[in-house]
Amino acid sequence: MIKNYSSNKLKSIAVFCGSNTGSNEKIIKQSYALGVHLAQNDIKLVFGGSKLGLMGQVANGALDHGGLVYGVIPQFLKSKEIVHTQLTNLVTTKDMHERKLKMQEMSDGFIMLPGGFGTLEEFFEILTWAQLGLHQKPIGILNSEGYFDDLLKMIKAMVESGFLKQENLNLIVVSKNESSLLEKMHLFVPPNKPKWITKNQT
Repeated sequence: MIKNYSSNKLKSIAVFCGSNTGSNEKIIKQSYALGVHLAQNDIKLVFGGSKLGLMGQVANGALDHGGLVYGVIPQFLKSKEIVHTQLTNLVTTKDMHERKLKMQEMSDGFIMLPGGFGTLEEFFEILTWAQLGLHQKPIGILNSEGYFDDLLKMIKAMVESGFLKQENLNLIVVSKNESSLLEKMHLFVPPNKPKWITKNQT
């Protein structure tokens, strides 16, 4: 069922995901479905700009259903001819760090889909920025086919071992369904910005 988020703060969402499609057909289909869902709810997709992998699937889902899709890609990847050619707009950055900063600036929230090292690196950097109070935007994990079950267990272990606080874990919104994930992100209430971090804080 289509939900309308167009009147709230989620006007644009950055999606971090794999440049490969992986081997699970259900994950591939759900990546496309997320793009469809964003388009149907007038939420602009911000992503890494590639036509490949799950990145291309999300973009195609949005574009095929009239959505706005903004790609952000560093120059060295743009030159490798992997850029999606049907985008609403393409922003070129000088490097990977500027790419993440630009995606953060352009987005009202973030969603991680399955992927590899790059996907995790993008997710954890944006999550760390939230932990430090640099932004208060919702951060979602679309846990397709339980892909992130072990990662979530590891993060909970960090809390249990005293390396993170429960409020750090509470920064993450998780669902296996794209519609319920967007609903949870819409209802997300950011914590108070942390005070200056001391040696007794994480």
